[in-house]
Amino acid sequence: MTVSRRGFGAGLTAFLLAGCGGARSGGGASPAAGLPDDLRPVRNAGYDAWVAGFRSRAAGSGISQATLDAAFGGAGYLPGVVTRDRNQTEFKRTLEDYLSIAASDERIAKGRAAFARHAGVLRAVEAQYGVDAHIVTAIWGLESFYGERQGEIPVVSATSTLAYDGRRGAFFEAQLLAALRILQRGDITPARMTGSWAGAMGHTQFIPTTFQEYAVDFTGDGRRDIWAADPSDALASTAAYLSRHGWQRGLRWGAEAGAGAPAGRSLQPEPGGPVFSVTSNFNTIKRYNNSDAYALGVGHLADRIAGGGPLRASFPPDRYGLTKDNRIRLQERLTARGFDTGGADGVIGDNTRAAIEAFQRSRGLPVTGLPSPELLRLLG
Repeated sequence: MTVSRRGFGAGLTAFLLAGCGGARSGGGASPAAGLPDDLRPVRNAGYDAWVAGFRSRAAGSGISQATLDAAFGGAGYLPGVVTRDRNQTEFKRTLEDYLSIAASDERIAKGRAAFARHAGVLRAVEAQYGVDAHIVTAIWGLESFYGERQGEIPVVSATSTLAYDGRRGAFFEAQLLAALRILQRGDITPARMTGSWAGAMGHTQFIPTTFQEYAVDFTGDGRRDIWAADPSDALASTAAYLSRHGWQRGLRWGAEAGAGAPAGRSLQPEPGGPVFSVTSNFNTIKRYNNSDAYALGVGHLADRIAGGGPLRASFPPDRYGLTKDNRIRLQERLTARGFDTGGADGVIGDNTRAAIEAFQRSRGLPVTGLPSPELLRLLG
């Protein structure tokens, strides 16, 4: 079985939530400060017994008592991690919605600013590993919004909770053991080793086993610090990962089909939508997250950060009979009438559905929360 960098299948859910643990800039603030109650440790006798047994196994695998004491000193059972693991929702986003989120105006603008701010490091990483600096920046943007949303959940607590829970016990015990080896090596302290509910860490969301195999010390300070305010190690680690999975230097990922697109296989993910020509580097991006939508999102965002324009071809109307322009007008008109949709991006999410429900309720209409051409006409 091919295991991607994520390994645990967080997939589109983690991306569309845009970070599992809230905003975090890589500083030294207490990781528990902004966490909800269900992501704070609670007493659990079964978990405590499991940890006692695991500590013996870990010691037998070369983990020192000092490392174990430091790692588990503040760790504990996190009920919210189990809840999230068991209730993962498969988002039914269209590719049009996905790309609207991946290459939103805000993500493009912040990506261009981040690229300019770290151009020296990004160009040095590209020179060493051969991976397009814009691709590395785009992955950074999708995984943690350029470091703003790295996740605040203690990795030892998260992985030990999931290992104890047992649904994917062997996998998460391996992640926990890898996390302890990272701590023992001195790359990070237990307090700063935070991430998503499933243990993905740092600017570009490496799981512990992937960190062990691919993370690099690009700054030369003796530590592979993918959490730091300086993203150099994280960006270089991402490029190292892609390089070792077959990235071809100087070859584009692909492009929308047409003049100027690189030679490659033709790809039309949605009937009636844009057609893409993709190369072997597209498949390498999928080693980071095994999803065509993710790889297209990375490639398109990278192109926009580099100064490219939006897709030329349009997508067909959605299942409600609305184009993206229709959906944007719907959001604008709802907001203008006092029913705030949280922005007008053409993506029908929870805020827009709530605004539609409120409008329908105010007019005595059946409350469905669903967009429609009739609703757009009614809004004038």
